[in-house]
Amino acid sequence: MMGRGLFAGAKMAKDRQKFRWSDRRYKKRMLKSRAKHDPLAGSTQAKGIVIEKVGIEAKQPNSGIRKAVKISLIKNGNKLTAFAPGDGAINFIDEHDEVMVEGIGGRMGRSYGDIPGVRYKVIQVNGVSLDEMVRGRKEKPIR
Repeated sequence: MMGRGLFAGAKMAKDRQKFRWSDRRYKKRMLKSRAKHDPLAGSTQAKGIVIEKVGIEAKQPNSGIRKAVKISLIKNGNKLTAFAPGDGAINFIDEHDEVMVEGIGGRMGRSYGDIPGVRYKVIQVNGVSLDEMVRGRKEKPIR
């Protein structure tokens, strides 16, 4: 690798550009891999229709069944599983409801805590905050 002389600026810039591709984060960002493989297609939240309610077993050393829902996204038809946070929150969600989902907050878009393979959580049901319904401040609208 030559080029440290008086007129070497262009070569140094070109070399730096070339070697940046070995950085995993740079490569992901430049090729837009995140948006291409993400079911939400790069957006922070998305609406979907509930297909079914599922119970997911917690990972070791915890035990318990974490309540979740299978969802078909409206914008692209992708199917994903979303966690229903809160005590008794699953009772406010029925099949064919319209729900809003967002990332669950794990590292780099991965799953969170002891819930295996679940990357999203439900935040709204039929346009009303799930958290408000769990706390008893609002009632679920009838569609």
